[in-house]
Amino acid sequence: MVIPRHRRIHKYLQADFKAAAAMVGHPEWEFPRDAGQYNDTPQRTRFFVDNGTYLTEQGRFFLAWYSNNLIKHGDKILDEANKVFLGHRVQLAIKISGIHWWYKVPSHAAEITAGYYNLHDRDGYRPIARMLKRHRASLNFTCAEMRDSEQSSQAMSAPEELQVLSAGWREGLNMACENALPRYDPTAYNTILRNARPHGINKSGPPEHKLFGFTYLRLLNQLVEGQNYVNFKTFVDRMHANLPHDPCVDPVAPLQRSGPELTIEMILQAAQPKLDPFPFEEHTDLPVQGLGGIGGDVEGPTGGMGGEVQDPTGSMGGELPATV
Repeated sequence: MVIPRHRRIHKYLQADFKAAAAMVGHPEWEFPRDAGQYNDTPQRTRFFVDNGTYLTEQGRFFLAWYSNNLIKHGDKILDEANKVFLGHRVQLAIKISGIHWWYKVPSHAAEITAGYYNLHDRDGYRPIARMLKRHRASLNFTCAEMRDSEQSSQAMSAPEELQVLSAGWREGLNMACENALPRYDPTAYNTILRNARPHGINKSGPPEHKLFGFTYLRLLNQLVEGQNYVNFKTFVDRMHANLPHDPCVDPVAPLQRSGPELTIEMILQAAQPKLDPFPFEEHTDLPVQGLGGIGGDVEGPTGGMGGEVQDPTGSMGGELPATV
């Protein structure tokens, strides 16, 4: 339950902020001085508290300036990376951290501290996705294995409510994920599978929304021991919809040059209005069955995750819905 302080920002950024504030007629504006200390909770600060100063004109200006600078920085880095790898079979990507603690407080204190200017009426992730689109880059999102019910109530955490996947899909990105914690149990694997295919197997073609790739963390001795290894092998099969490996499939095309540069104003058009996320099924239709490892046991048939799994081979026309 940590809120890093905004004030520890490089002196050159301070000068940039002062110049930006002067351009809008407020040379007197400074960085927030009421955001609390490192271990303060939102309610112990004037900035992050409900109806706090983050909602004032000065607070909104600071948060927009902070977030916009990070987006512009990412845009420049990806443009240079695109030049280096142009023509190669490379998928450029950036990682979006799953900042899920304090999500349930109005200020989204942890997210906006990290530069994700995401509030109930403002989408902090879709502008990032729009910037990525011109570079044909993928967005890699973390905490794909986490459920809200597993988090401490004191942290006001909601990893399942983060709308990053929906933001990326709306902008037409190749979306990827990874797990945040080492987990070897069916519950975690089934949460990942639900995120990989929110609507399950589509028997008439590839799913409308699916992951382009998945990074599994991490290769430890515990992963390859006993039931953990059995669960992992089953998980890999389920990620590929039980289809056999096809060495001829190469989903990565030669990298093309980035599209025309977008102004920050064009990018920020994606922030509002904030749309509802795409609906996700409560459970995956291809669950991992097995004994519980770290994280608990798999749910029974009454929870929608029990029973036999039918092999869907051939039902998707040979499409590979997700890679591991």
